[in-house]
Amino acid sequence: MTVTHKLVGTSTQMVVCQLAAGQTVYANAGRFLWKTVNVTMETRLTQPETAGRGGLLGMALEVGKRVVAGQSLAFQYFTASGGSGLVAFSGTLPGELRAIELDGTSGWLTEKDSLIAAEGSVAFDVAFAGLRTGRRGGTGFVLEKFTGQGTLLIAAAGNLIELNPAKYGGKIQVHTGAVVAFQDTVKYGVEYVGGLNVKTAMTAVLGGDGLNLATLEGDGTVLLQSTNLHGLAETLDKLIATPGDDKGRGGVADLFG
Repeated sequence: MTVTHKLVGTSTQMVVCQLAAGQTVYANAGRFLWKTVNVTMETRLTQPETAGRGGLLGMALEVGKRVVAGQSLAFQYFTASGGSGLVAFSGTLPGELRAIELDGTSGWLTEKDSLIAAEGSVAFDVAFAGLRTGRRGGTGFVLEKFTGQGTLLIAAAGNLIELNPAKYGGKIQVHTGAVVAFQDTVKYGVEYVGGLNVKTAMTAVLGGDGLNLATLEGDGTVLLQSTNLHGLAETLDKLIATPGDDKGRGGVADLFG
C-alpha cells in the first residue's frame, strides 16, 4: 500500500498525507506540522516490525543506529483510526520534496537530514560507507538506508536535480554537500581530485571544496540538491557575529539582536 499524498508549495514545500484506516507513517523529529484528530501520534524507540525482537539489546542497537546517523533518538509514528485521516510534514530548510515508491526490488540511501517521513512498511537502517570514505567526505561515514515496500518522503535544500551516472560515462563527481539520495544500485565513494600539486593545493585552499569529492557510480537514480549545505553553513557562520562582537559584519546578527 502506498501513501496518498499531495505536495503543496513551490520553493518551500510541504506534504499532506491521507492515511487509510490503520495505515501508519513515521517521521523524524521536527518534521510534523498538523493532523486531523483521528490520527494518533506516538513516539517509539523501535519500528513496529522490530518491536519485541532482541529485547533491550535489540532496542539499544536500533536506537544506536539512529544516534550514529545523526537522527533523533526516537521516531514519531502517526496512525489513522476510525477512517482515513490527514497528517502534514515539511523539511527544515526551504526546498523541494520528493515521494519515492519502494517496490521491494531495490532500496534507497539518503543523507541523514533528508528524511521527512516514510510508510510504516518501509524499513530503516544505517549503511556504513566506510570510515575513510566518511572522513574524506566530511559528512560522517554513515548513510541512511530504506528498503521494503511503501512510500518514502525526502527533502532537499533548494531544487532537486535527478541524474543517472550511466548517462555520463558511468560515474559522476559531486560535492558531498549536494548529495540527497540515490538508489542502492549506485556505488558511493569519496576520492581525491587529481594529484597533490600546486594547482590542486590552490583549489583546496582557495576553492573551498578541498581535494575530495563524492563519487556516484553505476546505473540508477541519483538525487542532488541545488543548495550546497556546506556552503550554506559557512555563509551563515560568517554572517552571524559572536555575542558582543559585531566587527561591522551585521547581516543575520542585526536581525536578531
